[in-house]
Amino acid sequence: MKRILVINPGSTSTKLAVYEDDKQIWSKSVYHPMDDLKRFHHINEQYEYRRNHIMEALKEAGIPQDFDAVISRGGLLKPTQGGVYLIDEQIKNDLWHSHMEHASNLGAWIADEIARSIGCPSYIADPVVTDELSDIARITGIPEIPRISIFHALNSRAVSRQYAAQAGKRYEEMNLIVAHLGGGISVSAHQHGKVIDVNNALNGEGPFSPERAGTIPARQLADLCFSGRYTHKEICKMLNGRGGLAAHLGTTDVPTVIRWAHAGDKKYRLILDAMIYTIAKQIGAMHVALHGQTEAIILTGGIAHNEYCTNALGEWLKNIAPIAIIPGEDEMGALALNALGALQGELPLQKYHPSIQ
Repeated sequence: MKRILVINPGSTSTKLAVYEDDKQIWSKSVYHPMDDLKRFHHINEQYEYRRNHIMEALKEAGIPQDFDAVISRGGLLKPTQGGVYLIDEQIKNDLWHSHMEHASNLGAWIADEIARSIGCPSYIADPVVTDELSDIARITGIPEIPRISIFHALNSRAVSRQYAAQAGKRYEEMNLIVAHLGGGISVSAHQHGKVIDVNNALNGEGPFSPERAGTIPARQLADLCFSGRYTHKEICKMLNGRGGLAAHLGTTDVPTVIRWAHAGDKKYRLILDAMIYTIAKQIGAMHVALHGQTEAIILTGGIAHNEYCTNALGEWLKNIAPIAIIPGEDEMGALALNALGALQGELPLQKYHPSIQ
Protein backbone atom coordinates (compact mmCIF):
# COMPACT_ATOMS: atom_id res chain seq x y z
CA MET A 1 0.00 0.00 0.00
CA LYS A 2 1.28 3.45 -0.97
CA ARG A 3 0.48 6.58 1.04
CA ILE A 4 0.31 9.72 -1.10
CA LEU A 5 -0.10 13.36 -0.11
CA VAL A 6 -1.82 15.51 -2.75
CA ILE A 7 -1.50 19.31 -2.77
CA ASN A 8 -3.59 21.57 -5.01
CA PRO A 9 -3.09 25.33 -4.47
CA GLY A 10 -5.85 27.54 -5.85
CA SER A 11 -6.41 31.28 -5.88
CA THR A 12 -8.05 31.51 -2.44
CA SER A 13 -7.63 28.01 -1.01
CA THR A 14 -5.28 25.05 -0.90
CA LYS A 15 -6.85 21.60 -1.27
CA LEU A 16 -5.16 18.72 0.52
CA ALA A 17 -5.80 14.98 0.48
CA VAL A 18 -4.15 11.78 1.62
CA TYR A 19 -4.61 8.58 -0.37
CA GLU A 20 -3.80 4.98 0.39
CA ASP A 21 -3.29 3.63 -3.12
CA ASP A 22 -6.38 4.95 -4.95
CA LYS A 23 -8.56 5.42 -1.85
CA GLN A 24 -8.89 8.87 -0.30
CA ILE A 25 -8.67 8.61 3.51
CA TRP A 26 -8.56 12.33 4.37
CA SER A 27 -9.14 15.66 2.70
CA LYS A 28 -9.30 19.30 3.67
CA SER A 29 -9.66 22.60 1.86
CA VAL A 30 -7.67 25.32 3.61
CA TYR A 31 -9.33 28.68 2.93
CA HIS A 32 -7.11 31.75 2.59
CA PRO A 33 -9.06 34.95 3.42
CA MET A 34 -8.58 37.89 1.10
CA ASP A 35 -7.49 39.97 4.10
CA ASP A 36 -4.54 37.57 4.44
CA LEU A 37 -3.70 37.44 0.75
CA LYS A 38 -3.89 41.14 0.02
CA ARG A 39 -0.71 41.81 1.99
CA PHE A 40 1.24 39.81 -0.60
CA HIS A 41 2.21 41.68 -3.77
CA HIS A 42 3.46 38.61 -5.66
CA ILE A 43 2.38 34.96 -5.61
CA ASN A 44 5.87 33.84 -4.59
CA GLU A 45 5.53 35.84 -1.38
CA GLN A 46 2.76 33.43 -0.31
CA TYR A 47 5.14 30.46 -0.18
CA GLU A 48 5.79 30.30 3.56
CA TYR A 49 2.21 31.33 4.36
CA ARG A 50 0.74 28.45 2.36
CA ARG A 51 3.36 25.91 3.45
CA ASN A 52 2.71 26.72 7.12
CA HIS A 53 -1.04 26.34 6.67
CA ILE A 54 -0.51 22.94 5.03
CA MET A 55 1.73 21.69 7.82
CA GLU A 56 -0.71 22.98 10.44
CA ALA A 57 -3.65 21.21 8.76
CA LEU A 58 -1.75 17.91 8.67
CA LYS A 59 -0.74 18.30 12.33
CA GLU A 60 -4.27 19.15 13.48
CA ALA A 61 -5.65 16.09 11.68
CA GLY A 62 -3.00 13.84 13.22
CA ILE A 63 -1.72 12.79 9.80
CA PRO A 64 1.68 11.08 10.17
CA GLN A 65 4.24 12.20 7.63
CA ASP A 66 5.11 8.73 6.38
CA PHE A 67 4.19 9.33 2.76
CA ASP A 68 5.58 7.29 -0.11
CA ALA A 69 5.16 10.28 -2.42
CA VAL A 70 3.97 13.89 -2.47
CA ILE A 71 2.34 15.21 -5.65
CA SER A 72 1.13 18.69 -6.53
CA ARG A 73 -0.88 20.25 -9.27
CA GLY A 74 1.52 21.45 -11.97
CA GLY A 75 1.87 25.17 -12.38
CA LEU A 76 2.43 27.51 -15.31
CA LEU A 77 5.67 26.08 -16.63
CA LYS A 78 7.02 26.53 -20.12
CA PRO A 79 5.27 24.31 -22.71
CA THR A 80 6.12 20.66 -22.07
CA GLN A 81 4.92 17.12 -22.75
CA GLY A 82 2.19 15.67 -20.55
CA GLY A 83 2.76 12.94 -18.00
CA VAL A 84 4.31 12.57 -14.55
CA TYR A 85 7.42 14.59 -13.64
CA LEU A 86 9.80 14.14 -10.75
CA ILE A 87 10.19 17.66 -9.37
CA ASP A 88 13.67 18.97 -10.04
CA GLU A 89 15.47 22.30 -9.80
CA GLN A 90 14.64 23.29 -13.39
CA ILE A 91 10.91 22.82 -12.75
CA LYS A 92 11.13 24.83 -9.54
CA ASN A 93 13.15 27.57 -11.20
CA ASP A 94 10.73 27.95 -14.11
CA LEU A 95 7.73 28.05 -11.77
CA TRP A 96 9.38 30.65 -9.53
CA HIS A 97 10.19 32.85 -12.52
CA SER A 98 7.03 32.15 -14.55
CA HIS A 99 5.69 35.16 -16.44
CA MET A 100 2.15 34.00 -15.52
CA GLU A 101 1.22 34.23 -11.84
CA HIS A 102 -0.95 31.59 -10.21
CA ALA A 103 -0.92 29.92 -6.81
CA SER A 104 -0.35 26.54 -8.49
CA ASN A 105 3.22 27.72 -9.19
CA LEU A 106 3.95 27.24 -5.48
CA GLY A 107 2.71 23.65 -5.34
CA ALA A 108 5.87 21.99 -6.60
CA TRP A 109 8.01 24.01 -4.18
CA ILE A 110 5.91 22.98 -1.18
CA ALA A 111 5.60 19.35 -2.31
CA ASP A 112 9.35 19.06 -2.83
CA GLU A 113 10.15 20.57 0.58
CA ILE A 114 7.83 18.13 2.37
CA ALA A 115 9.11 15.18 0.34
CA ARG A 116 12.74 16.03 1.02
CA SER A 117 12.08 16.22 4.76
CA ILE A 118 10.79 12.63 4.82
CA GLY A 119 12.91 11.12 2.03
CA CYS A 120 10.27 10.36 -0.60
CA PRO A 121 9.83 11.50 -4.22
CA SER A 122 7.81 14.55 -5.21
CA TYR A 123 5.88 14.84 -8.46
CA ILE A 124 3.72 17.02 -10.65
CA ALA A 125 1.52 15.68 -13.45
CA ASP A 126 -0.15 16.96 -16.62
CA PRO A 127 0.19 20.73 -16.02
CA VAL A 128 -2.17 23.07 -17.86
CA VAL A 129 0.67 24.02 -20.22
CA THR A 130 0.95 20.43 -21.47
CA ASP A 131 1.95 20.83 -25.12
CA GLU A 132 1.82 17.87 -27.49
CA LEU A 133 0.42 19.73 -30.50
CA SER A 134 1.29 18.37 -33.91
CA ASP A 135 3.50 20.71 -35.91
CA ILE A 136 0.72 21.49 -38.36
CA ALA A 137 -1.63 22.49 -35.52
CA ARG A 138 0.69 25.28 -34.34
CA ILE A 139 0.60 27.35 -37.51
CA THR A 140 -1.63 30.40 -37.97
CA GLY A 141 -1.79 32.99 -40.75
CA ILE A 142 0.42 35.34 -38.72
CA PRO A 143 3.91 33.93 -38.04
CA GLU A 144 4.25 36.01 -34.85
CA ILE A 145 1.14 34.37 -33.40
CA PRO A 146 1.55 30.56 -33.18
CA ARG A 147 -1.19 28.56 -31.51
CA ILE A 148 -0.52 27.76 -27.86
CA SER A 149 -1.65 24.74 -25.81
CA ILE A 150 -3.24 25.70 -22.48
CA PHE A 151 -6.05 23.43 -21.35
CA HIS A 152 -7.49 21.19 -18.63
CA ALA A 153 -4.80 18.58 -19.23
CA LEU A 154 -5.01 16.79 -15.87
CA ASN A 155 -8.74 16.07 -15.91
CA SER A 156 -8.92 15.51 -19.68
CA ARG A 157 -6.27 12.80 -19.55
CA ALA A 158 -7.70 11.28 -16.35
CA VAL A 159 -11.20 10.83 -17.79
CA SER A 160 -9.67 9.49 -21.02
CA ARG A 161 -7.85 6.80 -19.05
CA GLN A 162 -11.05 6.09 -17.11
CA TYR A 163 -13.08 5.70 -20.29
CA ALA A 164 -10.45 3.51 -21.92
CA ALA A 165 -10.35 1.21 -18.88
CA GLN A 166 -14.13 0.87 -18.95
CA ALA A 167 -13.92 0.00 -22.65
CA GLY A 168 -11.30 -2.65 -21.93
CA LYS A 169 -8.62 -0.79 -23.86
CA ARG A 170 -5.48 1.23 -23.20
CA TYR A 171 -5.69 5.01 -23.47
CA GLU A 172 -2.60 4.91 -25.68
CA GLU A 173 -4.51 2.81 -28.23
CA MET A 174 -7.52 5.08 -28.64
CA ASN A 175 -8.64 8.22 -30.50
CA LEU A 176 -10.80 10.34 -28.21
CA ILE A 177 -12.20 13.86 -28.02
CA VAL A 178 -12.56 15.37 -24.55
CA ALA A 179 -14.69 18.46 -23.96
CA HIS A 180 -13.97 19.89 -20.51
CA LEU A 181 -16.92 22.15 -19.78
CA GLY A 182 -16.29 24.57 -16.93
CA GLY A 183 -15.66 28.27 -16.37
CA GLY A 184 -13.29 27.82 -19.29
CA ILE A 185 -13.91 25.24 -21.99
CA SER A 186 -11.23 23.13 -23.69
CA VAL A 187 -11.82 20.57 -26.43
CA SER A 188 -8.87 18.25 -26.98
CA ALA A 189 -8.07 15.61 -29.59
CA HIS A 190 -6.32 12.59 -28.03
CA GLN A 191 -4.57 10.40 -30.59
CA HIS A 192 -2.97 7.28 -29.14
CA GLY A 193 -2.05 8.98 -25.86
CA LYS A 194 -1.02 12.38 -27.26
CA VAL A 195 -3.11 15.56 -27.33
CA ILE A 196 -2.39 16.54 -30.93
CA ASP A 197 -4.73 19.55 -30.99
CA VAL A 198 -6.67 21.64 -28.47
CA ASN A 199 -8.00 25.17 -28.20
CA ASN A 200 -6.24 27.62 -25.88
CA ALA A 201 -8.85 27.57 -23.12
CA LEU A 202 -7.34 30.50 -21.21
CA ASN A 203 -6.51 33.34 -23.56
CA GLY A 204 -9.17 33.47 -26.26
CA GLU A 205 -9.69 30.56 -28.65
CA GLY A 206 -12.40 28.00 -29.29
CA PRO A 207 -15.89 28.01 -27.73
CA PHE A 208 -17.05 30.85 -25.55
CA SER A 209 -17.73 29.78 -22.00
CA PRO A 210 -19.29 31.10 -18.79
CA GLU A 211 -16.42 33.58 -18.33
CA ARG A 212 -14.25 33.49 -21.49
CA ALA A 213 -14.80 34.99 -24.91
CA GLY A 214 -13.41 32.19 -27.06
CA THR A 215 -12.59 32.91 -30.70
CA ILE A 216 -13.41 36.49 -31.70
CA PRO A 217 -13.50 37.97 -35.25
CA ALA A 218 -9.96 39.30 -35.54
CA ARG A 219 -10.56 42.60 -37.35
CA GLN A 220 -13.39 43.59 -35.00
CA LEU A 221 -11.20 42.81 -32.00
CA ALA A 222 -8.36 44.89 -33.47
CA ASP A 223 -10.74 47.79 -34.02
CA LEU A 224 -11.96 47.51 -30.42
CA CYS A 225 -8.38 47.44 -29.11
CA PHE A 226 -7.54 50.70 -30.89
CA SER A 227 -10.88 52.42 -30.31
CA GLY A 228 -9.52 54.29 -27.28
CA ARG A 229 -12.42 53.01 -25.18
CA TYR A 230 -10.52 50.28 -23.33
CA THR A 231 -7.11 49.67 -21.79
CA HIS A 232 -5.04 46.59 -22.54
CA LYS A 233 -5.98 45.18 -19.14
CA GLU A 234 -9.69 45.71 -19.83
CA ILE A 235 -9.47 43.95 -23.19
CA CYS A 236 -7.69 41.01 -21.55
CA LYS A 237 -10.49 40.84 -18.98
CA MET A 238 -13.04 40.68 -21.81
CA LEU A 239 -11.22 37.64 -23.15
CA ASN A 240 -10.77 35.91 -19.80
CA GLY A 241 -12.92 36.69 -16.79
CA ARG A 242 -15.69 38.89 -18.16
CA GLY A 243 -16.42 37.29 -21.51
CA GLY A 244 -18.92 34.65 -22.55
CA LEU A 245 -22.04 34.28 -20.45
CA ALA A 246 -20.73 36.92 -18.03
CA ALA A 247 -20.63 39.52 -20.83
CA HIS A 248 -23.99 38.64 -22.35
CA LEU A 249 -26.02 37.79 -19.24
CA GLY A 250 -24.11 39.11 -16.23
CA THR A 251 -23.73 35.65 -14.69
CA THR A 252 -21.44 32.66 -15.01
CA ASP A 253 -23.86 30.29 -13.27
CA VAL A 254 -25.09 27.83 -15.90
CA PRO A 255 -27.95 26.35 -13.78
CA THR A 256 -29.32 29.88 -13.34
CA VAL A 257 -29.12 30.49 -17.09
CA ILE A 258 -30.94 27.20 -17.74
CA ARG A 259 -33.70 28.12 -15.27
CA TRP A 260 -34.28 31.46 -17.00
CA ALA A 261 -34.24 29.75 -20.40
CA HIS A 262 -36.82 27.20 -19.24
CA ALA A 263 -38.92 30.05 -17.83
CA GLY A 264 -39.23 31.45 -21.32
CA ASP A 265 -36.52 34.10 -21.46
CA LYS A 266 -35.57 34.10 -25.14
CA LYS A 267 -32.26 35.91 -24.66
CA TYR A 268 -31.03 33.46 -22.03
CA ARG A 269 -31.97 30.51 -24.24
CA LEU A 270 -30.33 32.02 -27.32
CA ILE A 271 -27.03 32.77 -25.57
CA LEU A 272 -26.95 29.35 -23.88
CA ASP A 273 -27.69 27.57 -27.15
CA ALA A 274 -25.04 29.68 -28.89
CA MET A 275 -22.43 28.57 -26.35
CA ILE A 276 -23.41 24.94 -26.88
CA TYR A 277 -23.22 25.47 -30.65
CA THR A 278 -19.64 26.77 -30.41
CA ILE A 279 -18.68 23.74 -28.28
CA ALA A 280 -20.18 21.39 -30.86
CA LYS A 281 -18.32 23.16 -33.68
CA GLN A 282 -15.03 22.80 -31.81
CA ILE A 283 -15.68 19.09 -31.26
CA GLY A 284 -16.33 18.79 -34.99
CA ALA A 285 -12.97 20.44 -35.66
CA MET A 286 -11.21 17.96 -33.37
CA HIS A 287 -12.96 15.11 -35.23
CA VAL A 288 -11.26 16.40 -38.39
CA ALA A 289 -7.93 16.58 -36.52
CA LEU A 290 -8.36 12.85 -35.81
CA HIS A 291 -9.01 12.17 -39.51
CA GLY A 292 -12.61 11.26 -38.71
CA GLN A 293 -11.45 8.29 -36.62
CA THR A 294 -12.96 9.37 -33.28
CA GLU A 295 -13.89 6.41 -31.08
CA ALA A 296 -15.72 8.42 -28.41
CA ILE A 297 -16.53 11.94 -27.28
CA ILE A 298 -16.19 12.52 -23.53
CA LEU A 299 -18.10 15.37 -21.88
CA THR A 300 -16.61 16.33 -18.51
CA GLY A 301 -16.29 19.30 -16.14
CA GLY A 302 -18.95 21.00 -14.05
CA ILE A 303 -21.33 21.87 -16.90
CA ALA A 304 -21.53 18.16 -17.81
CA HIS A 305 -23.79 17.77 -14.74
CA ASN A 306 -26.51 19.69 -16.63
CA GLU A 307 -28.75 17.48 -18.77
CA TYR A 308 -29.93 20.40 -20.89
CA CYS A 309 -26.38 21.04 -22.06
CA THR A 310 -25.37 17.41 -22.56
CA ASN A 311 -28.64 16.57 -24.36
CA ALA A 312 -28.27 19.58 -26.64
CA LEU A 313 -24.68 18.62 -27.43
CA GLY A 314 -25.85 15.08 -28.08
CA GLU A 315 -28.19 16.33 -30.81
CA TRP A 316 -25.33 18.12 -32.56
CA LEU A 317 -22.83 15.28 -32.17
CA LYS A 318 -24.84 12.06 -32.47
CA ASN A 319 -23.56 11.29 -35.97
CA ILE A 320 -19.87 11.68 -35.06
CA ALA A 321 -19.14 9.12 -32.33
CA PRO A 322 -20.56 7.61 -29.11
CA ILE A 323 -20.83 10.14 -26.27
CA ALA A 324 -19.70 9.40 -22.72
CA ILE A 325 -20.61 11.75 -19.88
CA ILE A 326 -18.14 11.85 -16.97
CA PRO A 327 -19.21 15.02 -15.12
CA GLY A 328 -17.18 17.14 -12.74
CA GLU A 329 -13.46 16.92 -12.26
CA ASP A 330 -11.50 15.00 -9.67
CA GLU A 331 -8.11 16.71 -9.77
CA MET A 332 -7.10 15.26 -6.42
CA GLY A 333 -7.90 11.70 -7.44
CA ALA A 334 -6.22 12.19 -10.80
CA LEU A 335 -3.05 13.45 -9.13
CA ALA A 336 -3.05 10.55 -6.68
CA LEU A 337 -3.42 8.02 -9.51
CA ASN A 338 -0.54 9.63 -11.39
CA ALA A 339 1.68 9.37 -8.32
CA LEU A 340 0.61 5.77 -7.73
CA GLY A 341 1.32 4.89 -11.35
CA ALA A 342 4.78 6.42 -11.08
CA LEU A 343 5.55 4.60 -7.82
CA GLN A 344 4.43 1.27 -9.28
CA GLY A 345 6.32 1.79 -12.53
CA GLU A 346 3.14 1.82 -14.61
CA LEU A 347 3.58 5.44 -15.73
CA PRO A 348 7.04 6.46 -16.98
CA LEU A 349 8.62 9.57 -15.51
CA GLN A 350 9.01 12.38 -18.03
CA LYS A 351 12.07 14.60 -18.22
CA TYR A 352 11.31 18.32 -18.24
CA HIS A 353 12.70 19.69 -21.50
CA PRO A 354 10.56 22.80 -22.05
CA SER A 355 9.90 23.96 -25.57
CA ILE A 356 9.77 27.70 -26.19
CA GLN A 357 6.88 28.63 -28.45
